[in-house]
Amino acid sequence: MTLRRRLVLSIVALVVAVSAVIGAASIIALASIQTGAIDQQITGATHRAQRYLQQNQSGQPSIDLSRPSGQAAGTLTAYFVDGQVVIANVLDDYGRPSGIAQSSAEALGTVHVDADPETVDLGGGTGRYRLAAVNVGPAVLVVGLPMAPVYDSVWKLFWVVISVVAAALVAGSAVAAFVVRRSLRPLERVAETASTVARMPLDRSDALDGVRVPDTDPRTEVGRVGSAFNRMLGHIAGAMQARERSEQKVRQFVADASHELRTPLASVRGYAELTRRMGGDLPKDVVYAMSRIESESIRMTSMVEDLLLLARLDEGREIQLDEVDLTGLVLDAVNDAHAASPEHVIEIDVPSSPVVVLGDAARLHQVIVNLVTNARTHTPEGTRITVGIAPADGGVDLTVRDTGQGIDPEFLPKLFERFARADSSRSRTVGSTGLGLAIVDAVVQAHGGSVEVASVPGDTVFTVHLPMDPAAAAAAASASDVSADWSGTPAAVDATH
Repeated sequence: MTLRRRLVLSIVALVVAVSAVIGAASIIALASIQTGAIDQQITGATHRAQRYLQQNQSGQPSIDLSRPSGQAAGTLTAYFVDGQVVIANVLDDYGRPSGIAQSSAEALGTVHVDADPETVDLGGGTGRYRLAAVNVGPAVLVVGLPMAPVYDSVWKLFWVVISVVAAALVAGSAVAAFVVRRSLRPLERVAETASTVARMPLDRSDALDGVRVPDTDPRTEVGRVGSAFNRMLGHIAGAMQARERSEQKVRQFVADASHELRTPLASVRGYAELTRRMGGDLPKDVVYAMSRIESESIRMTSMVEDLLLLARLDEGREIQLDEVDLTGLVLDAVNDAHAASPEHVIEIDVPSSPVVVLGDAARLHQVIVNLVTNARTHTPEGTRITVGIAPADGGVDLTVRDTGQGIDPEFLPKLFERFARADSSRSRTVGSTGLGLAIVDAVVQAHGGSVEVASVPGDTVFTVHLPMDPAAAAAAASASDVSADWSGTPAAVDATH
């Protein structure tokens, strides 16, 4: 149950409880007051009846007792001698006496003599009466008044109280809902701000918008929450700025180092190749060493080029967008893969007509090559690899599927991280920098697309979605902000399966 609903229900319950208590107290007070008034009337009626009887010289009740003077309508008068009812009647609205049923008359004998008035249900259509009994010589005189007017007043007040409580329930609900809604608006704004921040990808410190000033008043509870939330966002923004500065320094270092390493690596490679070609008189072990130096320099140059590409993409440099025949890129990449790895079965599944997208031809070709190389490098001989293109959701889906042993589910979340290698499943005979899939992810994001992977033993599929709309692709490319985490220790997972 929400806080708003709990508050509204609490307020309404309080209003109803107070109204009910006041109504019950009013009913009890009214009944008590009217009963007290009837008791006073009974006392007066009893005194009048006593005087009337005492004026009878014979000391015995006369027929005139049936019409006592000065008594109000509804007054009940009964006279007992030796426990037997001599006279028992009730005055009607015109002051005329009327008899009561025998059972009702016998019930009058239960009234205590010379005690406080008490209420007795006489039954027989007579109803409940407030009665008092006194001794008059050897006889007992019982005088009473009906309780019906009291009960009528109490019932009328009861229904009035019910109506008031119902009205209080409706009015209290409306007022409580309005007051609580108005009072909780600052808290709702704070919660909305917190939800907005929670949905943000916290990779940029300038994206944190805090709680507005009116909702940060330290004199209120919500204001203290809003103020604390803003302070927390300030700390987060400071930490993010420090991280951005650190990452920027690392990116700059990687870019500078990669750029500077290309020249000496080219020199090493050139001198090694020159020495190997001119080394006819050199020992075989020296020639072998030169060939290994040349091979490793080529491998290191490739790694430096990959690092430089990632650094440039991290800096948000725009890629060159143009119409690209994706089908042709796939055919070229597959033909190259056939030549490099004839032991794998590599197939294509593309439409008969060319599929054209907006993008950078060189970078998209690198994406396809990296995915195909990843599939053939980390699967055993005889594995079937299928490269396909299909239209999907206003764009194109490029898929690379293989029938290898699959990717360990534990490594899937880290698959596109840099320097990621799953040593437990990769071929130890093949080197891997752990940058292949990181480049795929960065290039695809720069094109406004996305890359996903699904893997089970015997079926691993990499799906690259590229938009075909030029405006959307250009906006995605200009707004691209590919961030990478260079600060941690490189993990040991690569596009390996």
